[in-house]
Amino acid sequence: MGLRAGFLGTTMLGALLLAGTALPAWAQTTFRVAVGDAAGSAQAELGQAFAKELEERTNGEYKAELFLNGQLGDEQATVNDISMGLLDMSIVAINNITPFSPTVGLLTLPYVIRSVDDAEKLTQGEIGQELIDNTVRDAGARIIGWTYTGCRVLTNSKKPVKTLDDLKGLVIRVPKNEIMISSYNAWGINPTPMAWSETFTALQQGVVDGQDNPYLTVNAMKFYEVQKYITDICYVFSIEPLIVSESIFQGLDPKVQEEVLAAGKAATQHSAQFLRDSEASIKESLVKEHGMEIDEPADDEKAWIDAATQKVWPEHYDSIGGKEKLDAALKVLGRSS
Repeated sequence: MGLRAGFLGTTMLGALLLAGTALPAWAQTTFRVAVGDAAGSAQAELGQAFAKELEERTNGEYKAELFLNGQLGDEQATVNDISMGLLDMSIVAINNITPFSPTVGLLTLPYVIRSVDDAEKLTQGEIGQELIDNTVRDAGARIIGWTYTGCRVLTNSKKPVKTLDDLKGLVIRVPKNEIMISSYNAWGINPTPMAWSETFTALQQGVVDGQDNPYLTVNAMKFYEVQKYITDICYVFSIEPLIVSESIFQGLDPKVQEEVLAAGKAATQHSAQFLRDSEASIKESLVKEHGMEIDEPADDEKAWIDAATQKVWPEHYDSIGGKEKLDAALKVLGRSS
């Protein structure tokens, strides 16, 4: 299905749903899935796994077509389109859902999630289900799958960074997300909020010196072409949900809904395994094949962790639903509040 045909079909479907009109026979056999990242990324891997599972589970009646590299708009724009029923599905960083459904910001609080095991425990249990329900309520979007992309590491083009003092003088791009902005503020610098679609060009032109993303994303987006140094800060674990428009989801036959959810669950499991299988080799490739240098934060990250958790966590208790929500998450992870 071509881009224009897909847009017109979904726009008409959204209008019919909003009007309460019965769906025509042709409606929604191919879902358009917006993907911000490139081929080879964790987002693309999840999307491909979902498409394969969905087609197999529905005997080819329902398919999913991926539009990579932000072809359908930046991630926050696709969340907005989904909420209005103008787009079927999108894979977006959790921080781009937070402006629409603030409680999911729990998953972006610094130094809460430190591994894929942590991410699975939070997203696939009661806490994850509560965040799904909140996102349906707040944003008209249903999370049906979770991409596990890995710990966000800091990259820059200027110098090795090991201490908080080393950050001084660097211009760092961050998403337009208050929690992530607050983290850098706690470390003593004012980052530059910027849309994902603008990031590579800004790095290339020297508008910003650095950014943070997981190793898989650094590799897939070819940031090694414009960045030299990596600091393995692991302050946020990047989780990128697959979301579907709730109005479109509710317009599906209940049996099809079950298969969509089952395909999302299978794709989620695939994503976790993909990360476990590929991260180490990608990290090695960034060094040996692309000449990047990797440093660990000095003093076992203590200064980084203390500054971020002591300042940022209390600032955002209200937005995530209260301190008790963080305490519950830490309990699930076997850590004290």
